[in-house]
Amino acid sequence: MRAPLCLLLLVAHAVDMLPLNRRKKQVGTGPGGNCTGCVICSEENGCSTCQQRLFLFIRREGIRQYGKCVHDCPPGYFGVRGQEVNRCKKCGATCESCFSQDFCIQCKRRFYLYKGKCLPTCPPGTAAQQSTRECQEECELSPWGSWSPCTHNGKTCGSAWGLETRVREAGRAGREEAATCQVLSESRKCPIRRPCPGERNPNRKKGQRERRPRKDRKLDGRGDGRPRPAPT
Repeated sequence: MRAPLCLLLLVAHAVDMLPLNRRKKQVGTGPGGNCTGCVICSEENGCSTCQQRLFLFIRREGIRQYGKCVHDCPPGYFGVRGQEVNRCKKCGATCESCFSQDFCIQCKRRFYLYKGKCLPTCPPGTAAQQSTRECQEECELSPWGSWSPCTHNGKTCGSAWGLETRVREAGRAGREEAATCQVLSESRKCPIRRPCPGERNPNRKKGQRERRPRKDRKLDGRGDGRPRPAPT
């Protein structure tokens, strides 16, 4: 009688221990000993559920996959928030990094970025920029503006040679989304012959004195201002 009773007690104890063993397995260290941010983490597959605001990133090695909870998805992936779990999804095949499945931020080699798409060649009306790997809209030059005032060392007066400048913009006319490509400018020499306030006339020779009208006139050759006597 005692033997069957002891056997029943052992079986009941084993059944009670099963959920505990499973819980220990779920909150284990996982591959690489990292379960940071995980709600459920197993030794075989890593994280399967993350804490709120974290993204579940699945890393695949052959036929096996491991989960990890991250704040930001790694390059080549973008984050998608869901009701149950937030996941990191892979970008398109031509994207190096992306904002969403349909909007690339940076393209892989041999592709050019144009309005969120990675293209093998730039469309008509655009030019390929090798440094940025982007398609930039071709520029149209606007008319030249007026010449600026002639200046020398920041002054528009004096007696010297100065410079005057005019500019014109190069942009895509009629397109709000097209940014200005560049601004072109040119300069030329110009003479400044305008006296500054408080300065003497720059055209006057050095040492030359301005003539003033005399109040008296010479009435005879003596220069004393007395009239010449009448001849007899």
